[in-house]
Amino acid sequence: MLLSGSAVGWYGDRGEQWLAEDSAPGNADFGSRLCVAWEQEAERARQWGVRVALLRTAPVLAPQGGMLARLLPPFRLGLGGRLGSGQQWMPWIHLDDQVALIDHLLLHDACSGPFNACAPEAVRNTDFTLTAARTLHRPAMLPVPAWALRLALGEMSVLLLGGQRLVPRRTQQTGFAWRYPGLAGALKQLLGSC
Repeated sequence: MLLSGSAVGWYGDRGEQWLAEDSAPGNADFGSRLCVAWEQEAERARQWGVRVALLRTAPVLAPQGGMLARLLPPFRLGLGGRLGSGQQWMPWIHLDDQVALIDHLLLHDACSGPFNACAPEAVRNTDFTLTAARTLHRPAMLPVPAWALRLALGEMSVLLLGGQRLVPRRTQQTGFAWRYPGLAGALKQLLGSC
């Protein structure tokens, strides 16, 4: 069995379009092209009779490291805010659910093909920002303008200003059960002692 990990960036920036594992790939930015090429290479293992599961992972929320660790310092100072318009969809998954999903896919022989590793609750960047601020008992009043992100990050700014409105349809169909399907519960568990 080969469990190949890529990212939800596979879909590219797709605005308001609902996306599931059977949606077409993106091809407009470096991230989506890289993820597509990565999965194509993983699929080659099938020619030797290997079961291949393709895990497309959303940003993982963890107590240390990752996206949350980068967001926390300004939020703790009361300087957090939305990115750009804040209307971009922002898929996410709690670390415990990511690990449980990997285990689930490894143990179930019927699991083959692509699976979205994201929570079933779709949120916009604004919702994520407000929920994080409420959990930390801080304001969220300082938005980061899109132009500033583009200036600072160039082509990489699409990772923060773009998004994917994902549903983990195939993941749900396997019978996987999330411990943290909602953002408020996930952040409360991760940041409750902050």
